[in-house]
Amino acid sequence: MSGIMRIGRLELRVMDLEESVNYYTDIIGLEETGRDGDRVYLKAWDEYDHHSIILQKSDSAGMDHMGFKVRDIYELEKLEHRIEQFGCKLTRIPYGTRLAEGQAVRFEIPTGHQMELYTEIEQVGTGTGIINPHPWPDGLRGIAPHRLDHTLLTGDDIEAVTRFFTEVLDFHQTEKIVTVDGEVMIGSFLSATNKAHDVAFVKGPDAKFHHAGFYVDNWYEVLKAADILTKNEVPVEVTPTRHGVTRGQTVYFFDPSGNRNEAFASGYVSYSDFPTITWTEDKIGTGIFYHRRELVESFSKALT
Repeated sequence: MSGIMRIGRLELRVMDLEESVNYYTDIIGLEETGRDGDRVYLKAWDEYDHHSIILQKSDSAGMDHMGFKVRDIYELEKLEHRIEQFGCKLTRIPYGTRLAEGQAVRFEIPTGHQMELYTEIEQVGTGTGIINPHPWPDGLRGIAPHRLDHTLLTGDDIEAVTRFFTEVLDFHQTEKIVTVDGEVMIGSFLSATNKAHDVAFVKGPDAKFHHAGFYVDNWYEVLKAADILTKNEVPVEVTPTRHGVTRGQTVYFFDPSGNRNEAFASGYVSYSDFPTITWTEDKIGTGIFYHRRELVESFSKALT
């Protein structure tokens, strides 16, 4: 089993910090848990750790880094060695660099994205508590997702980044997209858990961010999310539909800086012996947007 337990956090660059905080708290429905200079820390209501989203004030939008939570310091040291053996350059992020976090290991993956592994973060709990809890807390706002669920990133060498995640970090590949002749991989969906994916990559420019997916309960909650977006005049890219890939239900939209978000529901359970599902490039429209069976132009071009 992988020493990585799950996706832990995502640090996003935003251009207007206060406008972004209002969006992520009032419309997405996250809870602000702290501030530290030009960073604001947030969590979803069903997450126990201090934060899963960090907003960083910047001159441009995009992803600063994505972090995965590791079981303990021994697993972290093992993974650090394996990452070095693969040829990735590592740096240590010391204690106190960010609020409520311990030390972390940062490295650049073959697609040029910055990743971190960590094991120490303050737990602040949830509004329901852990003793005789109710299904949800009072006072939820906006879309109110349960958690940060996954990210989609773009890069040129999908084969190399897939090898890195499967051979070094012990993720399993749940789905892949290949050219019609089967010779070239152009998409890869990867999981450290039993979800449909924790991180995915599609062929495109290196080091670009496609979207952050937030998990909601069901199809009705996806529809409700779309209603909330329209009520608040948030730019919506794709109205509620189903994915072929992952079988999830989805609506896509943009934060004030242009970072794409997703409200995502359902999806299958993937066990460790789950066979990799293959989609061919000629069916990619159906794979991504199962009902309309074709991509919208912005989906591959609107990157941060």
